[in-house]
Amino acid sequence: MLKNNETKEMITAEETDILQEIMNIAFGRAASDLAEYIDIFVILSVPYIKLLPASDLPPYINTEIKDYHKVTVVEQNFWGKFQGNAFLIFPSATGKKMISLFDGGDDFFESDPIYELEKETFREVGNILIGACIGKIAELLGDIITYSPPRVVIEKSNRGIVSGSLFAPDNLAIVLRTVFEFNEKNISGFLFIVTSQESFAWLKTALHKFLEQYE
Repeated sequence: MLKNNETKEMITAEETDILQEIMNIAFGRAASDLAEYIDIFVILSVPYIKLLPASDLPPYINTEIKDYHKVTVVEQNFWGKFQGNAFLIFPSATGKKMISLFDGGDDFFESDPIYELEKETFREVGNILIGACIGKIAELLGDIITYSPPRVVIEKSNRGIVSGSLFAPDNLAIVLRTVFEFNEKNISGFLFIVTSQESFAWLKTALHKFLEQYE
């Protein structure tokens, strides 16, 4: 089991600051891209970075979303030198509001067969928001990313969002978290980007190369 002082040695305070700045740029880009696509301003909170043992990842995310009884989850894997998983998490019953972001309509009936439309809408939002955030990180750090198709689960319990077997339990994970809000539609949720210890050596080097551009 990794000790706290061992986890802290994996990424320094300076490296965390650099990553924070990169995330600020990346999330600003994501907000701009998504707002342009659906013509609605998106608010993204200042990203929060946390380093933790991979075995602590499921309870950490469960705690973060504890106010959501049921959720819709969009999960997407990404691969490159920077690799991991991204999770968009929305509170229950967001689907109809989300659809209205794309077609401008707010009138739906309970009998409407919109389940697949909801899933497709969440896939689109996931592709745009996750892709913009991770794509900008990769661009800034000189990497090229490949993505899996987004997977959408609607009306899921808020427990077990992240599998305990996602990473080896004795590994570390970096979690990049933001809260996002589509202000005009009263839609909000979480974005978690999780990368494993396998990316750490490359990430540390890439962060310092990024900093050297401004020295």
